[in-house]
Amino acid sequence: MAKVNISLDADLVVEVMVLAGVGSPQDAVELVVRDYIARGHRTEARTELKDQSLREVDAKPQESQG
Repeated sequence: MAKVNISLDADLVVEVMVLAGVGSPQDAVELVVRDYIARGHRTEARTELKDQSLREVDAKPQESQG
């Protein structure tokens, strides 16, 4: 896997390390990125299910009104 080197504010990294309970800046940043990606996937899944159910409702024949 390719590696990327970036500069981050040390205070941000320390705060993430404390909140996540990890001892390494590398682990802290990887944890935040993995959590962000997982959250995005969960949101996509929920949105997809909602969109699918709305399509099913729209696909049902409408009763004539009036």
